Amino acid sequence: MKVLFVCAGGMSSAIVVNALKKEGQKHDLNLEVLAVGTQEFDSEVRNGWDVAMVAPQVKHRFDGFKQSADEVGVPCQVIPPQAYSPLGGPTLLKLVNELLEK
Repeated sequence: MKVLFVCAGGMSSAIVVNALKKEGQKHDLNLEVLAVGTQEFDSEVRNGWDVAMVAPQVKHRFDGFKQSADEVGVPCQVIPPQAYSPLGGPTLLKLVNELLEK
């Protein structure tokens, strides 16, 4: 499963990527997770991703990200702020599963 995460960069992206990968390993899921900046999202979302997630820090640009994702049939949603907590992995994996069910 391939998860694309758009963010403003910095440590927050590393936290999300690591939390999601670790949670996936707990459930024997092979997750590919990539964090990209806002400028790279439009071109990267077209490269065969299953799900796209948006950091709360850039949610003011969500409509544009969603439009690009919709064009290629990739479900897209803003992650909740609690994804950055110690329970971030389960929160993120639950969101990924919900997006895949849509």
